Amino acid sequence: MKGDRVEIVVDAGDTTRTYEVVATRAGRRVETAVRRGVVEVSEVTRNGTVVRTARFMATRVLALVEQPVPREDSSEIPGRTGHPLREDPEG
Repeated sequence: MKGDRVEIVVDAGDTTRTYEVVATRAGRRVETAVRRGVVEVSEVTRNGTVVRTARFMATRVLALVEQPVPREDSSEIPGRTGHPLREDPEG
């Protein structure tokens, strides 16, 4: 989905570097995988074709933050009112 985003913080010796992989078009998503000591973050189309991939040594990755598309507010769902964790005092 457009808006999927993954931030990768990598140890670059004396400093850290932050990289970002973003789903650039509607219908695309960002997938992460760890294989054989390598972290791969890929932007993928609807049918599974990889558009671009970022690869990092797993021993150098300090943080991997996945930030999905924000969902719509639950108050807009028909039949739901009020706070989702509180009971309705009138019924």
